[in-house]
Order: sequence, then structure tokens, then C-alpha cells
Amino acid sequence: MPVLVLDAGNALFKLPTPGGDPKEKERAGLLLEQMDALGTTAMAVGARDLTLGTDFLVKGTKDRKMKLLSANLVDAGGKLLFPASTVVTVGGVKFGLVGLSPEGPVATQKGLMGKPPLPAALAESRRLRAKDKVDVVVVLAAVPYLEAVRLSTEAGNAVDFIIQSNDSRTLGVAQREDFAVLVAGGERGRQLGRLELAVDGTGPFVDLDEVTRAQQNLNILDTNLQQAKQSLAAAKDERTRKMWQETIDSFETRRKGLVTQTEASKQGVGRTLRLSYLMLGTGFTDDPALKQRVERIQPPGSASH
Repeated sequence: MPVLVLDAGNALFKLPTPGGDPKEKERAGLLLEQMDALGTTAMAVGARDLTLGTDFLVKGTKDRKMKLLSANLVDAGGKLLFPASTVVTVGGVKFGLVGLSPEGPVATQKGLMGKPPLPAALAESRRLRAKDKVDVVVVLAAVPYLEAVRLSTEAGNAVDFIIQSNDSRTLGVAQREDFAVLVAGGERGRQLGRLELAVDGTGPFVDLDEVTRAQQNLNILDTNLQQAKQSLAAAKDERTRKMWQETIDSFETRRKGLVTQTEASKQGVGRTLRLSYLMLGTGFTDDPALKQRVERIQPPGSASH
């Protein structure tokens, strides 16, 4: 199965300002090395990637395949510090990848500024659609969650997926406000998110897990609806009958919404997703050489381990 490995940023340092860890530089260098070894195609530049400035990032990724992306991070002259996007074809599918950094000045480097992320993301995503004719647009959003939500509601069909990192949000289901699907990237590298896609048509992606949940809820609702109708038929006084009729009306309204969800996957759209997470823990075998390097930076039992 073809695989595209991405990172939404905020991966390298624990804090956005230096000095919090005496081995922070060595730790970040090892992370960059291993991300590249895993075949990571692109990473957004987040606040916790700029702790030692842009020079460290540029040197750390020199001669590596992984690309650093930011459509809104500029220098004092207004010039982009990193490419806004990149295009890659995986399994015959053409992906446009856009990076976003948080808005505002960067504390660790004078003159560095994050421009408003929403217009930058929309402009670059629309350009990728129109000029590069990409099949799927993914925004790697190293911005606050509410900013990512705003992007998902205002992007229209310019963006398919938004993978967000910034405020250590816990994992959850894929969320779709309109067209774009918003996914939290997790925190502290404790898990890998796996987003399986089928790209054979047009329109928004249908979440197969959401369809499954809708079908399960529909089955439960149908049972409750049948029981409510039986109670209505058995009711003698008008007040009780009115109560049961209101309940039935509410159930019927809810049922229409669930039916719409379950039918979405049967209309031949062809663009589907399934999101799962692989939790990393003691169940996985360590690479002895890599483990030794990690423990030299963060000894077992230390506060940073």
C-alpha cells in the first residue's frame, strides 16, 4: 500500500523558547534525522520548531528529503522563509501539501513574523487546485485549534484535510464542518495517525467510521421508535398521547439525518477515509542502537524521559 508520511509541526522542542533542556539541540537533531529516516515528506514549521531559530532548521534538513513548509512565515522584508507548499504523487494520487505557522512575531528570532494563516492557506490551496491540478490538498497546520476550525469552515472545497498541531490536543475522530476534514495530530510523539484514503471520485471525503456509527445509532433509534409508537397506540389520555407523539416526531427528525449519513457511502462518491491511531508503547520492539542514543539524551528515570 502506498504511504505518505507527514508531520503537522511542533515536533522538535518541548518549549518555544530555548534553555528548557540542556540537550534540546541534540534531541531535536535526532528527531529530524529519524523523521527523515521514516520517509517523512513534509513538516509544517511550528512555534516549537523555531526554538533555536531558522538557521538550525535549515542546517538540520540540508541534504534531507523532508521539506519544511510555511505559507505565512516571513522575514523582516516580507519574504517567505520556507516554501509555502510542495506537490508529491503517491500511488497515482497527486497531493498538494501546504504548511502553516502561527500568527505573530517569533520570540526567538528578531524580524520573523507569522502572517495571518487563513488567507495564506486559502491562496496557496486554491493555487494548487488551479495550477498544479492536485487531487488532494492537505494543510499541515501548526496553529491553534480554533484557527484550524476556522479554516475548515471557510476553506470551501479548496482544502480536503487539515492536520493540526499546536496546543497538545488529545486524539479524536475526524471532524468535518463543511468540505474539509480536520484531524488532531496528537502530542509528544506518543502515537502515529493512519489516514486511509480511497480517491476515485469527486466531492467531500466520506468518513467510513462515521457511517458505521450512524448505522449503529440508526438501529438503536429504530428500536426506540417502534417502542414509542407502541406506547402511543396504548395511551388513553390526550396528554400522554401528545407526549409520545412529540417523542416520535423528534425520533423521526433524528432518523432522517442518520439515514443521510448512512446513504452517503452508497452513492458511488468514491472518496472515503478511515482514521485510526497506532499507540506507541512497550509493545513495540526497540532498535538497540537508537534506544542507546535516546537514553544518552534522556536517561531512564529522568524528568525528561
